[in-house]
Formats: sequence, structure tokens, C-alpha cells
Amino acid sequence: MIKRALIGLLSLTLCAVSWAQYPAQNNLGSQVAGLREDVRILVERVGQMALRIEQLERENARLLSATDGLDSTYATVRQLNDAVAELTQQISSGDATSRAQAAKAVQELARQVNVSMDGLAKDLNARRQVTAPTFNDDFPKEGIRYTVEKGDTLSSIASRFGSTVKDIQNANRITDPRKVQVGQTLFIPGAQ
Repeated sequence: MIKRALIGLLSLTLCAVSWAQYPAQNNLGSQVAGLREDVRILVERVGQMALRIEQLERENARLLSATDGLDSTYATVRQLNDAVAELTQQISSGDATSRAQAAKAVQELARQVNVSMDGLAKDLNARRQVTAPTFNDDFPKEGIRYTVEKGDTLSSIASRFGSTVKDIQNANRITDPRKVQVGQTLFIPGAQ
């Protein structure tokens, strides 16, 4: 749509071009050739502008999506501030009973906020920390091959064949024991 508008503007501009701009050119053919070159340059610039507009629109969309959810965060902080202000008002204007209730409510609110913040911090740290698993060759070299079936876990497989989860993980270099897949073939060390 923007590209069409720019092309329309270009057309109007070309119509407004006066033949007087080309007084040194004596014949009509050279004037037309000059105009064609001007049109080509303008069309090229319009194309460049259209590309730039598309880039800016994509960047704007990316920035908008990056700020999604910030309004709800501010609302939550605002709600906490309102609750604290209300409790403070109750403490300052209330009797001893309401003061004790308000103090208890403030302590509970502080505890809940601390628990939530600790949970968020642990979650962020867990996401950031990617530790490479360490495997060793300290497992029985005798065993069998087993194909994982629906409902199997490393624990159930180890139990069924008299092995250990750690030995199966080491033998098959499994980083996450929860991510075995149906149809996957595993070596079960020490299977009986």
C-alpha cells in the first residue's frame, strides 16, 4: 500500500515536470530519454524506500512483541503497592487487634513475595546453568540390547533386567533419563 502511494506520488511529480527543465535539449527524443532516466531513478528510490519501510515495520513488530506482558507485570507491582498502602493505613488508624492482623498480613505477604522471588531466581538460574553431563565407563560390559516400549522408563527397565539407571545412562550416554523414546535401542549393562 505504501509502495502504491509512493508510485502515485512519483506519477504526479512526473506530470508536474516542466519541459522547460530541458531547454538545452533540442529534440523531443532526447527530452523523452532524459525523462525516462529520471523515472528510472525515481522508481529505484521508491523501491529502496519501500524496502526500508518493510524493515522498519518488521523491527517495530519485533519490539512490540518483546514488550508483550510488561503491562501485566506493572499491574502486579501496582497491586502489591496498593495492598501495602492499605495495610499501612490499617496499622496507623486501627486498634491493637487490627494492627496485629495487619502486621501478620504484611509478614505473610512478605513471605509469599520472598518465596515467589526465590522460585523465580531458581528457575532463572536453572535455565542459565547448562552443565555438561559426565559419563564414566564403570559399568558391566556384559548385557543385552533392549528396544524401549511405550510406558518404559529407565527405572522400570533397570528394575526389570537387574541393572541400575546410572549404568544404563553411562552405557548409552543418556543426559536426561526422562527423555527416552519409544523405539530407541539401549544397551542394558549386567542384564540378567
